[in-house]
Amino acid sequence: MEVGKTYTIKLNSGEELIAKVTGVHLGQGCVVVTNPVSIAPGQQGMQMIPSMFTADIDKEIRINTSSISLYAFTEESIADKYLEATTGIKMPEKKIILG
Repeated sequence: MEVGKTYTIKLNSGEELIAKVTGVHLGQGCVVVTNPVSIAPGQQGMQMIPSMFTADIDKEIRINTSSISLYAFTEESIADKYLEATTGIKMPEKKIILG
């Protein structure tokens, strides 16, 4: 995992998270992330909900590496939605200009 990148993480429990990685501590057996959100089905399709409701999100959130079954870079359009949901920053749509 690369620090500063947004990843989709599948836990051994089957839960799927999206989070930005801020540290990788393999010697300690953990990955440090910010603003983890869980993916859950909703009436309008898949939705992002906070993974932890009572945690102080200004502090480190650690995921035990033995709890991770899969991880991958988050698809770009989903990563943009994640950024918007966690920071309020809206990414402009990418359009092709034909001339």
